[in-house]
Amino acid sequence: MPDTEAFEAARQRVHDNFARQSVMALIGARLGAVEPGEVEIALPYRADLCQQNGFLHAGISTTIADSAGGYAAYTLFGPGEDVLTSEFKMNFLAPADGEHFVASGKVLKPGRRLSICQVELRACRGERSTLCLVGLMTAVRVTPR
Repeated sequence: MPDTEAFEAARQRVHDNFARQSVMALIGARLGAVEPGEVEIALPYRADLCQQNGFLHAGISTTIADSAGGYAAYTLFGPGEDVLTSEFKMNFLAPADGEHFVASGKVLKPGRRLSICQVELRACRGERSTLCLVGLMTAVRVTPR
């Protein structure tokens, strides 16, 4: 199977797996761009996902950033494999104040078992996009039981 066909199958696995993520449905997150080693997840503003000052809560910010990194790694995995997070470190650069938010994940170093990914979260308002969070996460390739 040519690489393009193989990646289209991987892209479909990402979409299918994301659809089974009940937490993403709960918060209203949507899968965006899916490319080899890169994924975006979008989230519209919702007051019930914000902290007391109206900014997207840090827990929600890290949830979608972690998922973007994990799915970025997952794009490089084969059929029958899945992904788990073993650790992450997030740095908040600005309050997540936007009409919607975009988390992106990019694989920096793929490995047989562990993949190191860079993640970001941007708050978008009109034409403006503010980088709110940067981080590193380690994704683990697993074979479900």
